[in-house]
Amino acid sequence: MTEENNNNNLSPLKKSGIEPTMPPGKAAVYALFIVFFLYQFGGGLLQILIFGFDLKDANMNALRLFTAGGQILFILAPALILAKLVYTDVTPILRVKVPNWKEVIVFIVGLGILTPLLQNFIYVQNFLIQKLSEVSGFFETLKTFFDQMDTLLTDMYGGILSASSIFEMILVVLVVAFVPAICEEVFFRGFVQKSFELSIKPFWAIFITSIAFSLYHFNPYGFLALLFLAMFLGFSVYISKSILIPVILHFLNNFVSIIVYFIEGGEGLSNTAVVTSEEFSFNLISLILLSIIFFLFLYFVKKYYYKFTNINEETQ
Repeated sequence: MTEENNNNNLSPLKKSGIEPTMPPGKAAVYALFIVFFLYQFGGGLLQILIFGFDLKDANMNALRLFTAGGQILFILAPALILAKLVYTDVTPILRVKVPNWKEVIVFIVGLGILTPLLQNFIYVQNFLIQKLSEVSGFFETLKTFFDQMDTLLTDMYGGILSASSIFEMILVVLVVAFVPAICEEVFFRGFVQKSFELSIKPFWAIFITSIAFSLYHFNPYGFLALLFLAMFLGFSVYISKSILIPVILHFLNNFVSIIVYFIEGGEGLSNTAVVTSEEFSFNLISLILLSIIFFLFLYFVKKYYYKFTNINEETQ
């Protein structure tokens, strides 16, 4: 009994038995700054040097390949290098484990609940921002800035997402869904979140990592929606102990976005839509109901996950 109490009092790092070359929390913070600088500034500078400031006349296939290459070179590679330098054995840090089909189905169901929830959230959020901008100069300025950022993002990604052939459609899926799912998940849910988990409580590790993930995307209207999505991805990797779960979810989320864009065009990409007062009431009720369903889902996953998936919790 005394030994069990002593184990409970140990820090997450000591419990794990992992011996890093530097404090894991510090490694996570350094990694976030390094990758942010490499990807946003290094990658951005290279893009300007190669394609110039105006991307409308750029070769879109070349730009797509450059975007994928930037993710691999400036996000995935640093994650793997840092994991090797800090921990030596990257497998437990990156949580390299093949999940069983029940685990995959469980979290796909969760994503199926979360996706319409977040869409309703954006509608409610935008309606409130619009109303506040009508009575407040601060919110009017904020909304103008958000609109400009959203237009910039829509113009930038609109060209990358536009496809006029099967080859281009496959390339779009590869660049927008497949590559980011692997690169971003290995870095954020792999190296960064696991490093934080070895320093602080799991909830805060997931939360801090999710804030960083959302900030990296420079999407003001989508910031909170991305935060909630990232927290679900963080929850999924923490429960399943498999990086492949959030990789699959990330791919599916981006793939659905591509399909919506192919169907709706620019309107499917923009987050600026403002609903009417009548639609707002419907969206608010839908948001509340879906939130209740989603939190019940999280509760049951947390409580019955190992029983449902037939996994021995002791071996995880």
